[in-house]
Amino acid sequence: MEHIEIREMMPENAEELIACMKRTGAETDNLTFGKEGLPATVEQEREYLEQMHRSEGFVHYGAWKDKELVGNGSLRGMPRRMSHYADMGLAVVKSEWNQGIGGMLLERLIGYARGAGIEFLKLEVRSDNAAAIHLYEKYGFKRVGRLPGYFKIGHEYFDFEIMCLDLRVEPAVDR
Repeated sequence: MEHIEIREMMPENAEELIACMKRTGAETDNLTFGKEGLPATVEQEREYLEQMHRSEGFVHYGAWKDKELVGNGSLRGMPRRMSHYADMGLAVVKSEWNQGIGGMLLERLIGYARGAGIEFLKLEVRSDNAAAIHLYEKYGFKRVGRLPGYFKIGHEYFDFEIMCLDLRVEPAVDR
């Protein structure tokens, strides 16, 4: 595998992140947005990344290949009685699927969560996205429920799996 650098996204990466998300949104229907990308200006994205950097239980990592942002993953901690939980998101550009980048991002996110005292990671994934479900299961995520018709694209509905990783126990995983 070529050299991949995983590092925290910082405010100065806002423009790169917006471009990467537009690209991934145009390449797949697995994300909450399409080719229009994120509904944020560069300044709004800078503020978001600054807030993520400063907030406990929140982090946003990027994956760079040859100085190009090709993937990203984030954790968003939850408040109050749910502060032991974090929501997770992950996206990789299509040309880099099945190259290990998603796993590298997952390892960093899981490591961050453990260090931050987060006990559970939660995510939603399209029920027909077998590759992503396989990746998450490989890292110990379990399916805990289903959201029927969670996405509506045009006139078609898509179910989503809710998956959780319990960090209170060490999973026996063969990566």
